Amino acid sequence: MLLAAESMTQASLAHVLLLAGVLFAIGIAGFLARRNLIVMFLCTELMFQAVIVAMVGFGRWYWDFSGQVFVIFILTVAAAEAALALALVVLLHRRRSTLDAESWTELRE
Repeated sequence: MLLAAESMTQASLAHVLLLAGVLFAIGIAGFLARRNLIVMFLCTELMFQAVIVAMVGFGRWYWDFSGQVFVIFILTVAAAEAALALALVVLLHRRRSTLDAESWTELRE
């Protein structure tokens, strides 16, 4: 008799991918709907976490550790991105005293 931890059924893979898809959709919706730079940054991190959940799910489904190894690289990139983004947010807040993304539209030119 197989334990639940030993086997991953197709339904459980579907649940993992559904969770990853919902997390990614929430991240996309939050990124596009909100104009606060910190909320946009957090939604980007949520999308990273959704990709990580999908990678771990596929790694478990195929019994291959490359998904989990790739997660370590994604977390490294996310940590570097977090450090740079927070430094940029602090710099922008010192310049204008606002975190509204619409106030920085002149950077497009």
